[in-house]
Amino acid sequence: MSLKKQFVKTKPVCKVTFSINAKDASSAAVVGDFNNWNVEEGTLSKLKNGTFKATYDLVKDAIYEFKYVIDGSYVNDPEADSYKWNDYAGSENSVLVV
Repeated sequence: MSLKKQFVKTKPVCKVTFSINAKDASSAAVVGDFNNWNVEEGTLSKLKNGTFKATYDLVKDAIYEFKYVIDGSYVNDPEADSYKWNDYAGSENSVLVV
């Protein structure tokens, strides 16, 4: 799993690439504050090497909570900037700071 941040100098956005290695999975998505936790909006594309990947333009100077959904299971990113407890889910969410 990895997060890649690329700040755009001419716009108040950061291009964030979410990628997760899940060779045996049939589907993966990233859900979070930036897409209203909507699996359909967070669909990741599967590459030939088994990695799922997508890039999103996120507003700079913001903090987002997120998780990956791999074949219906929610998974945190071990390379997240931090983690935050979520009472609604009863678990921690990954945190992304841009």
